[in-house]
Amino acid sequence: MQNLDVSQTAHAWSALAGSVFVPHTEQEYRQLVALLDGLIDEIGEDESHPLASLMEIVGVLIEKYEDEHVPELMVK
Repeated sequence: MQNLDVSQTAHAWSALAGSVFVPHTEQEYRQLVALLDGLIDEIGEDESHPLASLMEIVGVLIEKYEDEHVPELMVK
């Protein structure tokens, strides 16, 4: 396992923190959905793309918000 260079990570994270976060409001949720849409447009299905893991993380954050805040549709 790699040792984490906290200083380097903090510098890199400061550039992303305004865009990648756990959404707590509808507005933050919409921001993440817009980010995911842009990532999908750029990456498509290319799992080797350098941003593919970021796209997956943003998707997980969106899914978590939806699980907690969006009621499931009742299918009859």
